[in-house]
Amino acid sequence: MTISSMTGFGRGEGSSGPWKFQWEMRSVNGKSLDVRLRLPAGTEAVEQAIRASAAKHLKRSNVQVFLNLEKDEAVSSIRVNAGALAAAIEAVRDVEKANGGVPASTDAILAMRGVIEYAGEDADEDAVADRDNALIAAAEQAISALAANRLAEGERLAGIVSGQLQRIEELTVQAIDNPSRTPEAIQARLAANLDRIVGAASSFEPERLHQEAMLAVAKADIQEELDRLVAHVAAARELLAADGPVGRKFDFLAQEFNREANTLCSKSTDTSLTHIGLELKTVIDQLREQVQNIE
Repeated sequence: MTISSMTGFGRGEGSSGPWKFQWEMRSVNGKSLDVRLRLPAGTEAVEQAIRASAAKHLKRSNVQVFLNLEKDEAVSSIRVNAGALAAAIEAVRDVEKANGGVPASTDAILAMRGVIEYAGEDADEDAVADRDNALIAAAEQAISALAANRLAEGERLAGIVSGQLQRIEELTVQAIDNPSRTPEAIQARLAANLDRIVGAASSFEPERLHQEAMLAVAKADIQEELDRLVAHVAAARELLAADGPVGRKFDFLAQEFNREANTLCSKSTDTSLTHIGLELKTVIDQLREQVQNIE
């Protein structure tokens, strides 16, 4: 079984020159793959590579990516980027006009990206390139750890789902073998209903009575629903054994399970059969909850 969960956690860490860093990635259920990154200023260049690596290993889920970046050595010098400062001041003036002349603080202007530059090891292009390569390598380590964690959780999910399918199969067999479905039981129930109808009616055409009887028999027949339940169990087990993401197919199949159980309950004319149908619905609801976690 290669079922993968959409819930997991992964961590990767490394260093480059004066820099030390740690990636943390968490994923939860999602209809498609949505990767959201929170990166420190100056590391934006690695974003595209991280997204590509995530898409290579993951197919569905919402993924939160965090990067903690620290520098061991003290920053040697700080300088103001004159061009960035001029652009920031111009933007602040536009905002002040829109806000009725409320001035922006110096701290706010200096905090704008690109206004303050740190000169030192990180200002060297080669050093930055080495750091970014190391960041990408550590991120791939975190993504691999996340994928492995999801596979481990998927194995646990597969065990739960397999047990639920086994219970659905057992209940289906109970419904197939239910005494209320024998020809003798159906005949006795139909005869009792006809006696009640004939006894309550002052006049009733024999042909009409025959039509109503045949309609009642057809409406109470659940063989088609039972056949589909058997087929759905077989299809679900094939999905459990398949490679690659199967969550969408499993979700659709769980809905089909539920539809057959609902129809069985609505057609049931016997208390014991209705009880089986209600237990089927309970197990199927539990199955649908677990299936929501499958990639």
